[in-house]
Amino acid sequence: MTQLRVGFVGDSITNGTGDATLLGWTLRLGQAEGARGHDVTVYNLGVRADTSEMAAARFEVECGARLQPAFSCATMLAIGINDSADEDSTQRKGRRVPLEASVEIIAGMAETARQWGPVFWVGPTPVVDAMMPLAPFPGLSFGFSNATIAEYGAAYAARAAELGVPYLNLFAALRDDADFTAALQANDGLHPVTAGYEIMCARIGEWPAWRALLD
Repeated sequence: MTQLRVGFVGDSITNGTGDATLLGWTLRLGQAEGARGHDVTVYNLGVRADTSEMAAARFEVECGARLQPAFSCATMLAIGINDSADEDSTQRKGRRVPLEASVEIIAGMAETARQWGPVFWVGPTPVVDAMMPLAPFPGLSFGFSNATIAEYGAAYAARAAELGVPYLNLFAALRDDADFTAALQANDGLHPVTAGYEIMCARIGEWPAWRALLD
């Protein structure tokens, strides 16, 4: 049995927004490892609408309080999809975090997270282009597009390879997955319903880099 404490740093998709069970993919991943005989403590540090800039400002304190040197720990960074969005608000009109800045911010987070143990980087998921933009309330909208998400994901993969950090390209894995697309369509086109998070959990749980750590 492997005992592991994991800080999952991210946004609403990390948080599990849209999942009626409130488990998302992070708690499901912990449950799945428990079924395999492992003891995984899940710290879900996903905050809705967070960009990499916003997560970078908080994650060291949050992870440091949870990932203690006396225990086996790891960090999984699942942030970036909000960086790719075009915001239309009174505060900003344009990209929330430009590509180059986004890559370097998350890379810096990965380097910092090494102090707590192994680091994993999970890329952003696809959206339903036809359902964009999203307008959470009057005067604010976020325009997500698969073309931009793919561009960000490719840049993340390249930077992760340079750092020697395992990277999971969820965009490529899920872009043509009809069941995942249906789970997005059943909600708002960005956040899947429960079935989508089950698919994400399965993909991440089968990731060779993750399995190598647990098994």
